[in-house]
Amino acid sequence: MPVTAQHLDIDGKHYVLLPEADYELLCGRAGEAIALDESDLPALPKPDKKGRFPALEYTRIALARDIIRDRKAARLTQTKLAELAGIRQETLSRIESGKHKASVKTIEKIDQILRKKLRGKKGK
Repeated sequence: MPVTAQHLDIDGKHYVLLPEADYELLCGRAGEAIALDESDLPALPKPDKKGRFPALEYTRIALARDIIRDRKAARLTQTKLAELAGIRQETLSRIESGKHKASVKTIEKIDQILRKKLRGKKGK
């Protein structure tokens, strides 16, 4: 997600002016990068002997990892994200495990909430 910023020079010092929502997004991402390590994420599948990854499994796990990262950056629990998206917490847990597939509709609900939380409301 692109961040909008203005660059200012005041008394010979360089500053960057960001909308509050973008600032919060960056702070969340920075905190997530520090707090989240690989053990918090489902493992990506190993490639076969020819170096190819199983496409469907890889896609499910990559999506799960993105959801976990964004959920934590937005400072949401599984329970809260599920509630906001109108799905069961168990459903979100299965999706985040990377072992179960989700419908496009369910992923869109999750994505909509995460985008809203990460970007903040317009006009904020």
